[in-house]
Amino acid sequence: MTFTTTQLDTQAIKYAKALAGDMVENAGHGHPGTPVSLAGAAYLLYQHIMCLDPQDPKWLGRDRFVLSAGHASALQYIQLFLAGFDVSLDDLRHFRQPGGICTGHPEYGVVPGVEVTTGPLGTGVAAGVGMAMEQRRLRGMLDPDAPAGQSPFDHQVYVVTGDGCLQEGLAYEAISLAGTQELGNLVLLYDENRISIEDDIDVAFTEDVPARFEAMGWHVQCVDWLRGDGSYVEDLESLDRAFAAARAETGRPSLIKLRTIIAWPTPGKQNTGGSHGAKLGTDALSGLKTALGLDPQQSFAFDPGVLAEVQQASLRRGARARADWDRRFTAWQQSHPSQAALLSRLQSGELPAGIEDLLPHFEAGKDIATRQASGMVINALAPALPELWGGSADLAGSNNTAIKGAKSFIPTDRVSKVWSADPLQGRNLHFGVREHAMAGILNGIATSGLTRPYAGTFFVFSDFMRGAVRLSALMNLPVTYIWTHDSVGVGEDGPTHQPVETLATWRALPRFSVVRPADAEETAWAWLEILRRRGAAGLVLSRQNLPNPGREESGLAPASLVSSGGYVLRELVGPGKDLQVLLLATGSEVSLALSAAQMLFEQGIGVRVVNLPCLEWFEEQSQEYRDSVLPPQVRARVSVEAGVAMPWYRYLGSAGRALSIEDFGVPLGGAAAFQHFGFTPENLVALAKESLEAAQEAPTAATTPIA
Repeated sequence: MTFTTTQLDTQAIKYAKALAGDMVENAGHGHPGTPVSLAGAAYLLYQHIMCLDPQDPKWLGRDRFVLSAGHASALQYIQLFLAGFDVSLDDLRHFRQPGGICTGHPEYGVVPGVEVTTGPLGTGVAAGVGMAMEQRRLRGMLDPDAPAGQSPFDHQVYVVTGDGCLQEGLAYEAISLAGTQELGNLVLLYDENRISIEDDIDVAFTEDVPARFEAMGWHVQCVDWLRGDGSYVEDLESLDRAFAAARAETGRPSLIKLRTIIAWPTPGKQNTGGSHGAKLGTDALSGLKTALGLDPQQSFAFDPGVLAEVQQASLRRGARARADWDRRFTAWQQSHPSQAALLSRLQSGELPAGIEDLLPHFEAGKDIATRQASGMVINALAPALPELWGGSADLAGSNNTAIKGAKSFIPTDRVSKVWSADPLQGRNLHFGVREHAMAGILNGIATSGLTRPYAGTFFVFSDFMRGAVRLSALMNLPVTYIWTHDSVGVGEDGPTHQPVETLATWRALPRFSVVRPADAEETAWAWLEILRRRGAAGLVLSRQNLPNPGREESGLAPASLVSSGGYVLRELVGPGKDLQVLLLATGSEVSLALSAAQMLFEQGIGVRVVNLPCLEWFEEQSQEYRDSVLPPQVRARVSVEAGVAMPWYRYLGSAGRALSIEDFGVPLGGAAAFQHFGFTPENLVALAKESLEAAQEAPTAATTPIA
């Protein structure tokens, strides 16, 4: 349907521009430029293009909108207000203020209608790519045979970026993969105003953006509101035609480059860096309102008649779209009962009953790397969990992330000698060497809450993912990261690949679970606990084989206790002998602690091995439980982990000791590297005795571990 700008549209856009200036001015800080100049484009999207139901922001059939240029959050909040979402004028007045929902950058789960947290530039681009992939995967899983555009699971993803987003490597990683994936359901609107905080972007960014997108397989269009003669016209009709052409292009993602003037028509501030990241100021804001034909003396003003008409039109449009979709969805439910039952389970967040019975069993006494065990778990659970899908950053064979027998989630023309293709139902993802985008894309996939994506790389390369993983945690998304080659056990690759500090840095991230299992059985139960919890988690796994003792036969506690984060794995205390020493360990070092414990016991020292695979889960437990595992009166303690000791000081207290690695690794084989750093039973025994002596020498010192 051809769009023609009405007087109502013109008036609403003028008020939206003024509101953007008022919101930032009232807050005293923010980013007014883009919300002012892009108000018309955003209005077009929300009022005439996107399929939305303001009364149900989580409606399954909606189009998705991502503001990758998250600093321009006022732009989205204003349009949500105008579209009739649960965002009020009072909410806009409290923009960037304590207690308000309209935060400085869009936040997932805070503002109705915000699909994903953005702000760090480029992250929204990657999330949008993930959402587009998720849409295609859901369609393949639930309704693969429907004609194109007729499934209730068909929708578009619209992403708005600025110049800054397209300077980020993360964005181009994701854009490259989107072209390879041929994501015809993805439309990216590039607001090219050529201004950043440091003013003209020509000092740092001069490339031919359309040519770059074309080289990466995108459908590219250019709309210029800044005309060749220097005039400037916000031509919504031409932009609407570009959006229509983008929707019609189903075989490629689409870029629309829109040339704008930032902050237009603000006198003295338009086309300057001063409008990018600071309030306009009283004079410039008054000038903006005057240029718009509005009363410069009024703030947060909106003609009640215009507002009511715009909101009611949006609600009517949403109701029509919802009614049409409901009919199609009901027909789908009736004709696809098994898929409908699956969707119901996915929406509930529940796992199938008896899922624990599907966990693989590992031969007792047969050494196995936890990375290999993880791959066996994935393949054991995959038949019962169609929502489980993932891949790696070109390391599937090393990370053990491939689902055997499943096809790859790639277009049919991307089939290779090794990987078969199914663009709808494939479950193996190939991210290429794009770690940062991989994590950002997983965030976009996971925002629906319907599938369970995972992605792997070497642990040392997890640093490349940090910004996106941080957002996984901030949004509490059900994303699982598989990080293998977890220590100096990597071996000959040397210090560049030996992550000695990495465990500590990830444990510092709030709302994020770092799980380092001790053996194959614990890896299986760790996977199950992660799936049950539905939060962001990192599985930290060994390259090298680890002992896999029969737990019951060896007198060890069951691996299912991993759900507590920490537990007594084994206690060796003779008749009439008190518990004297605690050995705290994770991962590959647990077997070392068990060997040292046996030696201490044989020397008449009562000892307990405490396995702490997830410090975050352990800290969730009651104080009573934690004290039962780590008795405060037992002050002789030694932590043993192949990384820096920083996370362990909270448990060690004044008499405790740490067997750790406080410098970069060495270019030695795995076993030799552990030997080099003193990871031997004999050294651990010596440290235990040293700690025991320290505890006995200072009985009046603090008796509780450092908090």
